[in-house]
Amino acid sequence: MAIHITGGRVLLDDLASADIVTDGAVIAALDGRAPPAALRLDATGLLVLPGIVDCHGDAFERHIMPRPGVAFDVDLALRDADRALLASGITTAFHGVTWSWEPGLRSSANARRLFERIAVLAPELGADTRFHLRHETFNLDAEPEILDWLATGRVGLLAFNDHTEGTLKTRHRPEKVGKMVERSGLSADAFAALVERVYGRKNEVAGSLTRLAAAARAHGVPMLSHDDMTPEMRRWYRGLGVAVAEFPIDEATAREAAEHGEAIVFGAPNVVRGGSHTGCPTAEEMVRAGLCTILASDYYYAALLLAPFILARNGSAAFADAWALVSKAPAEAFGLHDRGVIAPGRRADLVLVEDTVHPRVVAVIAAGKLIYLSDQAVLA
Repeated sequence: MAIHITGGRVLLDDLASADIVTDGAVIAALDGRAPPAALRLDATGLLVLPGIVDCHGDAFERHIMPRPGVAFDVDLALRDADRALLASGITTAFHGVTWSWEPGLRSSANARRLFERIAVLAPELGADTRFHLRHETFNLDAEPEILDWLATGRVGLLAFNDHTEGTLKTRHRPEKVGKMVERSGLSADAFAALVERVYGRKNEVAGSLTRLAAAARAHGVPMLSHDDMTPEMRRWYRGLGVAVAEFPIDEATAREAAEHGEAIVFGAPNVVRGGSHTGCPTAEEMVRAGLCTILASDYYYAALLLAPFILARNGSAAFADAWALVSKAPAEAFGLHDRGVIAPGRRADLVLVEDTVHPRVVAVIAAGKLIYLSDQAVLA
């Protein structure tokens, strides 16, 4: 069914008055004639924005395990997470599934289950839901299976994470590793012993990463390096073909990426909260300095809708540029050239938003279908 959106302020190069006509899954025209049977939406007083592309969101983990040791069915959790995504204006979601050497929530069994269920459920979910494999670099036993996964075309993104080094340093400090211990289901002593065993294979890690990166390149899977600690680490990953720096740990490392024209991801919760909860760079300052090109939801979906409005209100970026951080930029960085902007021929992923202190999503259109509506007043 075609959709005809009228009366809204549409984000093109900037906010402007325009009507939108969709045809099937794509935008057919701006200010064009709509078919008589088109569904008509009155966006008067609303912003009409490109749908949000979230390259890294792991808040779905809380839908699976809302309390330590309390797990729910994965299908139920993914459907519940989908509703949360849509209410936040997210029309493309890369679920950041961490496959670690840990048992429990981030175990091999859970990663396999999510890999399969995301593929099965994706056609019925409202958001275009994809698999972002967050590979813990010390999870060496997973390499053969990940190589097989990369060949299937079902891994949307591959990120290299190393939480092992930091865990080793703090393994005897409950306040630092408590969450990891809880989600693993192990005792504190057993968890500490596991960390020691895993770290004992450190000399195998670089070779494994080299092989995995080569496979990702061969199969066209974009790669990210997570929490790059130094410019040298960013250069090392660049040598493997990893072109996206995700949450670089300091400004010097972010600048190393920027100087080579690489995409740089920071968390939208960092913007909303006014800083990092781990002492890393303040995302808003990075935006001002040109050292952040993409925002991701990280652990809180709603932050991705609010962050661009905060950046614009604070004068840290023009609104069009701020919204590009959550739409056009991630789409381009990860090869989704059919979305991220409002233009004829592009995928009809559109969000109607009421611009208030906490912006409210009124309607979401994904691939030309009205899939979320919070206010029937827009039905013309």
